[in-house]
Amino acid sequence: MLIRFDGRTAIVAGAARGIGQTIARSLANDGARVVACDLLLHELAPIAGRVDGGGEIVAAKVDVTDEASIAEVVGIADGADILVYVAGGVRGQRPRPLEEVSADDFDAILDANLKGAFLFIKATAPGMKTKGGGRIVTISSRAGLATSLTGIQSYPAAKHGQIGLVKQLAQELGPFGITVNSVAPGFMATSPDYERQWNNWPAAFRDNFVNTIAMRRMGAPQDIADAVTFLASDHASWITGQTIPVTGGPL
Repeated sequence: MLIRFDGRTAIVAGAARGIGQTIARSLANDGARVVACDLLLHELAPIAGRVDGGGEIVAAKVDVTDEASIAEVVGIADGADILVYVAGGVRGQRPRPLEEVSADDFDAILDANLKGAFLFIKATAPGMKTKGGGRIVTISSRAGLATSLTGIQSYPAAKHGQIGLVKQLAQELGPFGITVNSVAPGFMATSPDYERQWNNWPAAFRDNFVNTIAMRRMGAPQDIADAVTFLASDHASWITGQTIPVTGGPL
């Protein structure tokens, strides 16, 4: 199955590191013009420019909780055909007992993972309606389908909410030819927060972790990018409102 995105523009929100950066590179390698955005603009600079596959990566700074900032990115895209929302994570937080978690800390994770997804979809959907179609993919998490290995209460709450948002918006945007889906990765140590989480687990737990995965290997960002490529393509035109677990096996 050959998938190309020549002549199409994609926005990848949360593209500075790990999964997001790999998705941006992958779409560009398949011919897309990719507006890769993140708060960490300096980490996007090295990947900006033309790529061997024929596409291009344009770096932009964004605050996913600020509508004006998002509008600037959408303006740079000048009409996105594809939106991939990767931003979120645990915002540097660590697991704490429920009674020690402040409302502001709870909100910070919800804002980045759930509110940001809503605001980005809200900003890009009108242009997709004008074009007569589009592809929206969020990167949720295994934690959106079960409990979270992070131990952070707001993280699975946000990811469950994001999956609910995907289902609802798929129903609303389907008549306009816009699909809305999610990819739910299993655990990957792809950022400082998740590297710290991995290192804080007992050695015995880490040593046995791969044995809990049916495929007996850890996932890689490209595994997620491949699922996104399919959902962003014309081959997935009758798939919407779905969450695809990419976990290497059972949840």
